[in-house]
Amino acid sequence: MVRIDGSQGEGGGQVLRTALALSLVTGTPFEMVNVRAGRAKPGLLRQHLTALKAAEAVGAAEVTGAELGSKQLSFHPRALTAGNYHFAVGSAGSATLVLQTVLPALLHAEGPSTLMLEGGTHNPAAPPFDFLEKTYLPLLNRMGPRVEVVLDRPGFYPAGGGKFRVNIQPAKLQPLHLMERGRVLRREAVAQVAAIPFDVARRELETVAGVLKLREDQQRPEELKRAFGPGNVLRVEVESEHVTEVFTGFGERGKRAELVGEEVAAEVKRYLDAEVPVGEHLCDQLLLLLALAKGGGFRTLALDAHAHTQRETMAHFLDVNFDVREVARDVCEVTVRG
Repeated sequence: MVRIDGSQGEGGGQVLRTALALSLVTGTPFEMVNVRAGRAKPGLLRQHLTALKAAEAVGAAEVTGAELGSKQLSFHPRALTAGNYHFAVGSAGSATLVLQTVLPALLHAEGPSTLMLEGGTHNPAAPPFDFLEKTYLPLLNRMGPRVEVVLDRPGFYPAGGGKFRVNIQPAKLQPLHLMERGRVLRREAVAQVAAIPFDVARRELETVAGVLKLREDQQRPEELKRAFGPGNVLRVEVESEHVTEVFTGFGERGKRAELVGEEVAAEVKRYLDAEVPVGEHLCDQLLLLLALAKGGGFRTLALDAHAHTQRETMAHFLDVNFDVREVARDVCEVTVRG
């Protein structure tokens, strides 16, 4: 039984999600104390409880502490089972994070799986659906499996109500090497609003276009059905020869549209200036995939707290070496060996 202190690193939900994913893959039981101790509301929130119950279903696991607010739990997987699953967060909590909890395990299952997930798809504190569809899954599919996603309905914070489907064809993960971004082929900014004044989208695009020098045909405002709102997301897609990165910002009550645009533009500019293929959010996800593949490497921005926490948690379950080398200012090269 592995024992994990959930306050390690930044002390968020990532420690739990990674532990659940690797427990399912390796069959190693664990217990965790101080769950999400580093957050303003520690313990299990609804999205973390949904992720725990999803892992319980996929792994036919024995679980203790599966209740809202729980700060201690244990998880003992029995049998990893492919199948048809439906997981609903029941709030605007991130459904994409629930998927990322069980997906690594279902990649190792003996047959295909289909999932229906409901909850938040565009949440400021989680990877949005667009990142999943355009950035993460194309790289995962390059490693062997075939995973497809379809968005039926977006779910913005705080209303939620999003829904998407996932088809998973498992396969042995092959190492991935992503050291070069290649030539930038396309840049596009998309601002979506639902039950929010359309002018918000225009102002966000005007701001981000001014910083990134985007032409008018590289800017796309979209008005979604009012029933999907209220919600607003600004995303910039940077498609290169070897990878597509997606950067997002979210409108919030009292936050100027111009500030949303400035923040996203700054993130994109940092990525482009560094000339790396992998942004900081993708880095966290690739660390886990390459560890499971027992090989690979990539160039990215300087590792953030999320990445360091990810490595610490994986060390409880996997015997994998991570070599991190700084190759330039704000640029590092990560090599994984199993």
